[in-house]
Amino acid sequence: MQPQLPIDVNADTGVWTTDGLPMIYVPRHFFVNNHVETEAVVGRDVYAPALYKAGHRSAYFWCQKEAATHGLTGMAVYEHYLKRLSQRGWGLFSFVEADAQTGHALVKLENSVFVLAQGIAGVPVNHSKVCYLFAGWFSGAMDWVLETSGSTVRTTSVETQCAAEGHSHCIFTVSPL
Repeated sequence: MQPQLPIDVNADTGVWTTDGLPMIYVPRHFFVNNHVETEAVVGRDVYAPALYKAGHRSAYFWCQKEAATHGLTGMAVYEHYLKRLSQRGWGLFSFVEADAQTGHALVKLENSVFVLAQGIAGVPVNHSKVCYLFAGWFSGAMDWVLETSGSTVRTTSVETQCAAEGHSHCIFTVSPL
């Protein structure tokens, strides 16, 4: 028995696979089906704010720990965050623009796990903004950058465009509260 599963990362898409199955450390369909069913049971109106709060808190914590681990500061931490998310099978994340002085950012997401999984393994096709789970992550990272630079500005983030709606990619807009 081999102690580690082989994980291949597609350099062009950022998609992780093991034995040809797209992964997020667990099979992608497993995670997405759980997400979709939880939303169906509790409703997006309840689920999305809970995910936002948890995601914000988790991103803030991640930035704090990674900054200390790698000796990074400011927007370099946020850029590192997007790189690591991209390396872990969630999709390919990048800044369209970002301003740490004002708390504004546009985050682009290509090959979102939630869009790619639609219509596969029981995941229903949905033509709405299905990648909202990520929104809190981007304000959490920006809030860490702002706070550690001495700013009192805090932000919010929303998915303003989703590939599930027929766009080529998703966009998240981060803006001051």
